[in-house]
Amino acid sequence: MLKLLTFAIQSEYMLKVQNLYAGIEGKEILKGINLEIKPGEVHAIMGPNGSGKSTLSSVIAGNEDFEVSRGSIEMEGEDILELGADDRAHKGIFLSFQYPVEIPGVSVTNFIRTAINETRKAQGLDEMPAGEMLKTIREKAAMLGIRKDFLSRSLNEGFSGGEKKRNEIFQLMMMDPKLAILDETDSGLDIDALKIVAEGVNKFRNENNAVLLITHYQRLLDYIVPDFVHVLSDGKIIKSGDKNLALELEARGYDWVKEEA
Repeated sequence: MLKLLTFAIQSEYMLKVQNLYAGIEGKEILKGINLEIKPGEVHAIMGPNGSGKSTLSSVIAGNEDFEVSRGSIEMEGEDILELGADDRAHKGIFLSFQYPVEIPGVSVTNFIRTAINETRKAQGLDEMPAGEMLKTIREKAAMLGIRKDFLSRSLNEGFSGGEKKRNEIFQLMMMDPKLAILDETDSGLDIDALKIVAEGVNKFRNENNAVLLITHYQRLLDYIVPDFVHVLSDGKIIKSGDKNLALELEARGYDWVKEEA
């Protein structure tokens, strides 16, 4: 009975990070991160360059270049530290890369089809029927203003910065993960593209999933309103608040937060 109760308490969180220390090549970058995200919530991580924001997203997603020296990461009550990036993705973690890679010869559509069916296979499901796949692709592409010819292009090859980001939100909507980690998804976007991307994220979010936004700029949070904002500095979360904290950071910068911490 005690074990069942403990699991029920843990699994009220989509993601639970406790006392996380991690680094790369002997350099410690994360220095005791604590973060709890419940289903239905949007959390934003803000902070100056070099504070550890992208490292945190990479460690949660399972990037093997980083070494965890202490702490834990749980997804829906399950410890995932020993799982590789693929297994974490199959469990519902999606990472939007700050610098998406190009894959010549693999179309956007074929990449999406393969990714979805590999996840379904890992979950013991049959491949998505071709008709259903095509219908879903068309629906999600239309939501983001993506043209048909875009879907036949090689993944990210020759894409502008805005096209790459829009494509990643398209992948997000197609994959429908439980936890979406968006690492500076607003980088390189003009205001029109930013609105389209934000609209896609807002259509994705619901009471059964969660979003972790990594961003430098408050402007993204005008369109994707977070439940919580966290300030990361020197590998630690030094302040948390609601959306108003982001406005204060925009007006005052980060130095005052460091001084208060």
